[in-house]
Amino acid sequence: MEILALNCGSSSVKYQLFDWSKREVIARGMVERVTIGDSFIIHEVPGRDTYREEYECPDHKTAVHLIVKILTDKTYGVVEDMSHISAVGHRVVHGGEKFTKSIRIDTTVLDAIKEVQHLAPLHNPPNIAGIEAAQINLPDVPHIAIFDTAFHQSMPEHAYTYPVPYDWYEKHGVRRYGFHGTSHLYVSKRAAALLQKAPEDCNLITMHIGNGVSHTAIKNGVSVDTSMGLTPLEGAVMGTRCGDIDPAIPAFIMERENLSPQEIDSVLNKKSGILGITGEFTDRRDVIEAAEAGNKRCDLALEIEGYRLKKYIGSYCAILGRLDAVVFTAGVGEMGWLIREKALENLNHIGIVLDKEKNRTTMTRKKETLITTPDSPVKVFVIPTDEELVFTEDVVAILEETYTDHMEFKYSFAESSFQRK
Repeated sequence: MEILALNCGSSSVKYQLFDWSKREVIARGMVERVTIGDSFIIHEVPGRDTYREEYECPDHKTAVHLIVKILTDKTYGVVEDMSHISAVGHRVVHGGEKFTKSIRIDTTVLDAIKEVQHLAPLHNPPNIAGIEAAQINLPDVPHIAIFDTAFHQSMPEHAYTYPVPYDWYEKHGVRRYGFHGTSHLYVSKRAAALLQKAPEDCNLITMHIGNGVSHTAIKNGVSVDTSMGLTPLEGAVMGTRCGDIDPAIPAFIMERENLSPQEIDSVLNKKSGILGITGEFTDRRDVIEAAEAGNKRCDLALEIEGYRLKKYIGSYCAILGRLDAVVFTAGVGEMGWLIREKALENLNHIGIVLDKEKNRTTMTRKKETLITTPDSPVKVFVIPTDEELVFTEDVVAILEETYTDHMEFKYSFAESSFQRK
């Protein structure tokens, strides 16, 4: 059984082909610059050189067709034809309140996804375009939707409700939804296994830190609060997103700078965060290098990020009461030792005793590492995320009719014996 996972963004399509019988990835890649010109595909197969081909993709239908073409190519492909594909799993960023877990896509489901696309106007339209394109290119296989928001539907009402006119929620669905759900699910299950505890016995803070950043408070195995809100703009400082700010700032700047709602939204989403502070960088490696060279704004950006990460740890610790572990994941979380150090310094009073040397030598996306001292009451792990494996296992379980709520369903990676390939 071979499962194709698709992650369609506004200008890119990521893909991974997974051989379920062998439990291994047989191909992965990305089509870049979809809809904007000069498109190309990067195709990776274990044991082979990376393949790159320029190919104009004016829309997602063409991009998915290109992926099918490469996967079945006699020289660079890995399958004879697409009949080898048993199903396609699609990342869908926003499922609103309609979806609490992954689901097989039919007309009713696709219509429901379209109904909430106004809640994620930057993400859901390309997700939908990718689904429709894949249904055209692979019409004879099941298509499954995996939602970023599903994992967080366990939040209590008092955590997801905003203190704004209640009819905004009733009329327009204004509430906290949360994102990066598959990542938080994966690393929370892995942390429980590393702690040698059942997920329902674990209280965790999971910190997904990449260009997008979100944190989740997990109590007894389920999400009870998370930093992103109605949209992915709320929460921590991110690569280009502002995160938490005074809500009066947009109106103030719109008046002063004569900006439209669309323009201020673009600034807050695409020109703020680390980029807004430094004026030129989003990649934390560039920020660190410039800070070491004396760039004060880059140094300030690092201090702001570390400070705000620490604030989230403290606030979620208050919510959870007992804390078993903190987990860092995603590109910066897995590789950025300096940012982790700034976030974790001087937290002995809440039971976190950082092993600075272990933290500084932990810069890998392949290994799970404990970065606190042996006597630290609260453990801190660096765990590489694997959202595609969540996609794959959800898809297989739905095909086999064994899928259920994540607290009941037995993921392979939730086992202590699990070995990451």
